[in-house]
Amino acid sequence: MDEKVIQQIKQRYGIVGNYEGLNRSIDIAIQVAPTELSVLIYGESGVGKEVLPRVIHDNSTRKHNKYFAINCGSLPEGTIDSELFGHKKGSFTGALDDREGYFSVANNGTLFLDEVGELPLATQARLLRVLETGEYIRVGESEVRKTNVRIVAATNVNMQKAIREGKFREDLYYRLNTIPISMPPLRERGRDIELLFRKFAYDISEKYHIEPVRLTEEARMLLLSYKWPGNIRQLRNLVEQISIISQEREITPEILRSYGVTDDSLGETGLVLHNANREMHAPEMHSYEKERDMLFQLLSSIGKEVKDLKELVHSNIDNMQSVPQNHYGIYHEEEKEVQPYIVNKQQYQPQGSMSYPSHSIQEVDIEPIEEAPLSNKELMKKNIIESLKRNNGNRKKTAMELDISERTLYRKIRDYGLDI
Repeated sequence: MDEKVIQQIKQRYGIVGNYEGLNRSIDIAIQVAPTELSVLIYGESGVGKEVLPRVIHDNSTRKHNKYFAINCGSLPEGTIDSELFGHKKGSFTGALDDREGYFSVANNGTLFLDEVGELPLATQARLLRVLETGEYIRVGESEVRKTNVRIVAATNVNMQKAIREGKFREDLYYRLNTIPISMPPLRERGRDIELLFRKFAYDISEKYHIEPVRLTEEARMLLLSYKWPGNIRQLRNLVEQISIISQEREITPEILRSYGVTDDSLGETGLVLHNANREMHAPEMHSYEKERDMLFQLLSSIGKEVKDLKELVHSNIDNMQSVPQNHYGIYHEEEKEVQPYIVNKQQYQPQGSMSYPSHSIQEVDIEPIEEAPLSNKELMKKNIIESLKRNNGNRKKTAMELDISERTLYRKIRDYGLDI
């Protein structure tokens, strides 16, 4: 992975972020660009999948030819074949003239098929033929035409599930999936969320000549804990709304919550796959982060209850003493005769008219009460502080050392009030 080249690509295409998964996706796009292989890009809606096809085209041998981006989900099913492959005049109602489709006008160039999982099965069969032979037929025509187009496709659906349900052709899937690339969801990108917030805030500031909004530390932590179902698109819309509507320039958690940003650190998260191969072979993987958090909370609660029980037992023992105690020792009444204890081998004789027979004096060695062990919460807090110190405040390394996610670490730091 050439960091210098990746940074140049980021600057050229306005890509913001330093998340390792993002860098890996860009690196794969750069490596596959000079080839003629088909590429299938995975990722949730709004993660920015559309930038990678442009990177691939601009760094390929086809960069001086045409590039078209087509959203297959937005094309009406009745005219989608006509849009892609063209039609002959009079082939259907409304076909007033001959029309060349995208596969014709993009010859020797690149076609980006976004939302490819939304294509009808009949169109999928036509697309497979183009990919395998380079041949296609216009709607209403029998003449076979040739084209030389490179296909880069993208999808936000679970392709394995779509194949099982009969909604997508398996042979077409493997033909498109020659090189898989996965774009990470925003909720997994950690500090990139804050960087994107700042970029959008400054972009809006320059566009409308207003003071850019900025986050308080508490608002920043809330932003990182939110799961962002709409990903980058949702974050951009949020920043635009706050920048224009809010009278405050310093954004607090209360302001974010008023715009729908909530603390979802304990909520369910979507399927997270760090590479496309994992999505291919394990489409129904389950994240156990919620269960881990619940188990940790349960253990913490049990630890607290055990500690409270110990304190209650000690309190009951003290209440059973019938005579006051002081720093000299403890006294109790037995058969109407008070017997003093000797603490640390020294006898204490209280002032007054009472006399104590020598045979009633007993020596007692009082052992110090052991300090109550740390609760699970205190232990976790201690471990986080020590791990952060060992890693010089690097939260990513700290999360790896503690075997928890960065998001969970951020939440623990916030909950424990750690200013590190």
